Formats: sequence, structure tokens, C-alpha cells
Amino acid sequence: MPELPEVEMAARELREWLLGRTILKARLLRPGLAPQNSPQAFSRFLKGATVVGIGRRGKHILTHLSHGRTLISHLRMTGRFVDLDFDSEHPPHTHAIFWLDNGRKLVFADQRHFGWMHIATSSRLQEVEQLARLAPEPLEATFDVEYLYRILHKSARAIKLILLDQTRVLGLGNIYAAEALYRARINPRVRGSRISRPRTALLHREIVNVLSEAIASGSLAYGENDESWAVYDREREPCRSCGVAIRRFTQGGRSTYYCPRCQSR
Repeated sequence: MPELPEVEMAARELREWLLGRTILKARLLRPGLAPQNSPQAFSRFLKGATVVGIGRRGKHILTHLSHGRTLISHLRMTGRFVDLDFDSEHPPHTHAIFWLDNGRKLVFADQRHFGWMHIATSSRLQEVEQLARLAPEPLEATFDVEYLYRILHKSARAIKLILLDQTRVLGLGNIYAAEALYRARINPRVRGSRISRPRTALLHREIVNVLSEAIASGSLAYGENDESWAVYDREREPCRSCGVAIRRFTQGGRSTYYCPRCQSR
């Protein structure tokens, strides 16, 4: 599943394609993509709207429209936006089409059918359930050491599971959580309530660093086997710090990778 850096990159790409463009018409091909908007309402809300801004809230892309509505999009596992010529054929698994005033069209394709969209009133985004319960943005000032220490010490769950909870730490997925814990030398099984304030400060720093570096490098972590990862997807390979073999175990239904020596506690 795409994590915060990949969604940020997708939002930046959409900004280049859509900002200032008017949607001539739109069509929802798979109603399940936008279950809270009928295909008719989806088309009606978007027709004639100009894109006035594109932002992001966690892993949600927010396309702000001139008529006071916002298209919320979540890529989930395999969702992607594709910029095409007006007459180009649509890629497989196309679920929505947006025809633009510059002679091009944007399509949303999703092989696994897990993607999600919703058109909401812009002034009431804070009331949208999927956005209202999200944690502070990890690259903004509200996500500070004190906040992280507070939410860790409220939980007896394993720290890796806390980091994956979008209502506690926003934007981290399996890859970046594993990498941040490795950099902070914290065992993914340790309970959050056992992490000291100094170690929380170190973890906070590494969360910010790993996300910032991924955005700066243009990493497509969820679609590629990136050789730069220290532990993720490197089971039985030597740790680059100590040489001990990286281990993998299942945690919360997902694979967790760690170094048993560097992350012994």
C-alpha cells in the first residue's frame, strides 16, 4: 500500500496535471469506488468545476474544486491516476474518467478495486469520518516528541502496531515503520508504554527523517524492491550495521523485518 511519501508525490503530480483545469465532464465506471456518491451525483458535482487546489491529508489526496466541493481520493493498494490524450484508450481496470478543458483526460485505474473516492463539501471536510479521526501530520509541528511520547505511553500494544495506526501516527506504512524502528534501534515487539522519553525523541527524529528522505528521493517504495532499505524485505540478508541476518515475523497480519542484534530491545 502506498505510504505518505508516495501519496505526496502523487498529489504533486496531480497538481501539475490539474491545477487551474476545468473538468468538462466526469464518469464513474465502478460505483463501489465512490459508495457515498451515486454515479449521477459524481458526474453532476464534477461537471464544469475548476481545480483550485490539490492537497493531502495523510494518505488521502484532496482535490479542491471551484464550487466549494472537494474530491477525496485514497489510492489504497493499487490505485493510480493516469494522464492521457483525449482519444487514448483507457488502461485496464479504469474506474473513473475525468475529461479536461486542455484536450486531455485523467483516469483512475485500480487493479485490486480497493481505491476509494468521496465528493464532500470543502468547508466541512473535518466532519468526513475518514479524515476526522486521523492523527497529526508527521512532517508538521503538531507531531512533536511530546505528542509521540504521550500516545506511546497510553498503549500496551507493540510499538510497530502503534506506528501503523493512522489515528496515532499518520502516513507510516509497513516499510517506513520498519525502517524508522531500525534507525532508532527499537525492537518492533516492544510495548509502546515501555519506550523512554529519550528513545521517543530518537524515534521521532527517524520517523521524520525517513519520510523526508523518501519524498526528496522520489522513492516508489510500495511498487519496487528498493535496495536502499536497511531491513525491509531483506530476510536472511546481513544487517548493514552488524552483519547479523535480518529476521522476519508476522505482526498484525503483515511482515515485520528487523535486526535481532541492533534492535535487541
